[in-house]
Amino acid sequence: MYRILPLRVAPYYALRPASPAGFSQLSSRWYSTESKDKQSDSEDSPPLYTRRGSAINFNWDRKADKGKRDGPTLSADNWEEHPDAKIEDFEELPYKEFGINQHMEVNAEFKKVLTQVVREFRAPIMYAMAYGSGVFPQSKASKPVSDEDFRAIHPKPSSALMEVQKGGPKMVDFIFGVTHTQHWHSLNMRQHRDHYSGLASFGSGLVSTFQDRWGAGVYFNPYVTKNGMLIKYGVTSIDNMCTDLSTWNNLYLAGRLHKPVKILRDHPRVRLANQVNLISAVRTALLLLPPKFTEKELFSTIAGISYLGDPRMALPTENKSKISNIVDNNLVSFRKLYGPLLNTLPNVDYNEGADQQSKHVLDPDYDATMHQDMDPVKRGNMVRRLPKAFRSRLYFQYQKKFMIPAAEFKTMMDASKEEDAVSFKRREGGGFEQRIVQDDPEQLRSYIRKVIKQTVEWPATAQSLKGFFTAGVKRSIRYMSEKLAKYKEGKAKAETKAQADEKKPVSEEADKDKKSE
Repeated sequence: MYRILPLRVAPYYALRPASPAGFSQLSSRWYSTESKDKQSDSEDSPPLYTRRGSAINFNWDRKADKGKRDGPTLSADNWEEHPDAKIEDFEELPYKEFGINQHMEVNAEFKKVLTQVVREFRAPIMYAMAYGSGVFPQSKASKPVSDEDFRAIHPKPSSALMEVQKGGPKMVDFIFGVTHTQHWHSLNMRQHRDHYSGLASFGSGLVSTFQDRWGAGVYFNPYVTKNGMLIKYGVTSIDNMCTDLSTWNNLYLAGRLHKPVKILRDHPRVRLANQVNLISAVRTALLLLPPKFTEKELFSTIAGISYLGDPRMALPTENKSKISNIVDNNLVSFRKLYGPLLNTLPNVDYNEGADQQSKHVLDPDYDATMHQDMDPVKRGNMVRRLPKAFRSRLYFQYQKKFMIPAAEFKTMMDASKEEDAVSFKRREGGGFEQRIVQDDPEQLRSYIRKVIKQTVEWPATAQSLKGFFTAGVKRSIRYMSEKLAKYKEGKAKAETKAQADEKKPVSEEADKDKKSE
């Protein structure tokens, strides 16, 4: 006689997470998830790979402790000290409207179109953003685009999409932040097997390992049609995203978030880490800029950080005017993104004052003049407050320049902790940082650019090469051909502008001659 055992039924979990709380719920405070001692050790210890970025993602660890940890409750005064706190609710953020500057305004109907795309995925997406020229145009419409031209890119474009992309149809880019990459790909492959290349035939385990282990930890599926719109979406883990935002270990995702993006589904950890990322971008740009500069120069320097060392910029596939196009056509969005952070920094200000500048915040043609305090103490503090992985690489460069032996350098850093533990924990620069900023300005800029290139180069190269496997040969060839066409278009515009500039002085001289006659 056979005995029938009851089946164990796994509990049902919703495939789609609840939508994030609205801005009205972004209140109260948040806490760190690591113990005070452990977090201090983590902050002061160098990262695994300090000299340059790597094609291998050293932050990937399948067995990493994902559990919630106890930690001190933090306030608005010290949130920068704990950039990767494992917070789970928006109410744990430092204050009510913390990070509200990250949310850009776009066409309301277009926002609905983008949000609907995210909702089409049954696998749980914890964070979602749309970015790039398909969302924030990088040029003004020079001539009307026909329906036929639009449908060559987007099979069934909505009126909102056509309005936003009236300068020319472009693929819309997304980044999805997920909790468990293998589980996510397993679910998504059941729903959207056609989105993947032949790599998916080997299962979600290989797909997630390929994503997490190589390059910048992002897996892209390009040339996907959703709701009649051509999109490309990249998948990354929340942990990987927050690590790059807070430490700049490869500047791949952090660099994309230096520019305005449209956040469609927010996450408290990402918002916290990205606020650290944004203020770090401002400090890095200030170290690269002279005492006096313009608003556009500041934003162009910030936007250009992640392009230094990017292999695509060295090839004839990217428009050489890309950075200026991004800033010139999205100046108001850049002001919203960085304005609140600039107001908190004591060493930078507008020449006409912040009150007068607020009158021009919505003027896309106004370019304000700015200045910064070159005091070595304040600039040394900026160096000390750079992201951990990036700062470690800069220290390494100056350790070599100043010819400081490794043992002596370690002793010097340990001594700075013992002399003033409070200042060190508050991330205030010491003698070494002040010596760095007192270096010849050109030398300092050169070293910072070198560190940026070292950080970006290998991860970006590996990520580009990874695209041939994740996207497939046909899609990769299509992508490169479109990039080449975009480069030729930008080159032609630059040549036309140069020719116009050459003719302008001639006409001015002719006018002067006529007047003298």
